[in-house]
Amino acid sequence: MSHAKTALFGHVPSFSFEFFPPKTQEGASALYDTVMKLRAFRPSFVSVTYGAGGGSRELTRSVVQDIQESGIPTVPHLTCVGHTEQELADILEGYVHAGARAVLALRGDPPRNCAYDPSRDAFRHAADLVRFIRTWEEKRGLPFRLTIGVAGFPEGHPDTRNRIREMDYLKAKLDEGADYICTQLFFDNHAFFDYRDRCRLLGIDVPIIAGIMPVTSISSMNRMAELSAGTNFPARLLKAMLRAGGDKASIERIGINYASNQCGELLDAEVDGIHFYTLNRSRATLEIYRNLGINNYFDVDRIHMLSNLYKS
Repeated sequence: MSHAKTALFGHVPSFSFEFFPPKTQEGASALYDTVMKLRAFRPSFVSVTYGAGGGSRELTRSVVQDIQESGIPTVPHLTCVGHTEQELADILEGYVHAGARAVLALRGDPPRNCAYDPSRDAFRHAADLVRFIRTWEEKRGLPFRLTIGVAGFPEGHPDTRNRIREMDYLKAKLDEGADYICTQLFFDNHAFFDYRDRCRLLGIDVPIIAGIMPVTSISSMNRMAELSAGTNFPARLLKAMLRAGGDKASIERIGINYASNQCGELLDAEVDGIHFYTLNRSRATLEIYRNLGINNYFDVDRIHMLSNLYKS
């Protein structure tokens, strides 16, 4: 196992957070405050998103460097969309210079508010990007091997109706050299467990990290539905939201409790890791940690030790 991969997954389950680059100084200050609050929980790593078409690539690099300097392993996103091979190489160079030793390789979404010419893209699929990264690091003669993550879709990729072929596409990303899978957000654990089983049937034995985003408002739920096309919102969650009658505090509490129960069930089922989509806020994630009764990795290790004792 590479040093970078060990740093990310030295503890199982892993706990990680996702942030996006802020657009203002006030946003940057708020993000730094969030990072410092969550740092106390000793996350395995944090990921930093990348604007559609690479619109925030310099901001991403700056955030990566700031978080990396705080002592938290950082995983920046890298997308196919809107980039030539040389641009991708330059971005990778910048990430490595900023201290990153891992990257999340994605196809990416086309930019919505500006002209986009897909013929400029060096690659159309994430598997091609993974292959490019492995070739690039070999040519560069890096003294370490980058840890590469890729996306997974427990409820199916919205652009691929053939679910069998979809799993073949996932396997292709692993065959090109990816090290772990981080899933799209989901609210139905049964979908995740089935997805994990299907991966194992295909011989995919890398860590599969579950993506969790607590609903904290009706607007955030609408945003989730927009960003993660195809994600199912279970009736149980929707009924609870309706019972709140539009009360913002009640809706937030329901969302946090629902996500806490999700995480508890995932941990009981020995999930490889949980990745929290934070929207650059710490409150909901902190509450989930408290609800789970986990303060740090010592607690997780102790829970596993007790569980093994009870099984023996």
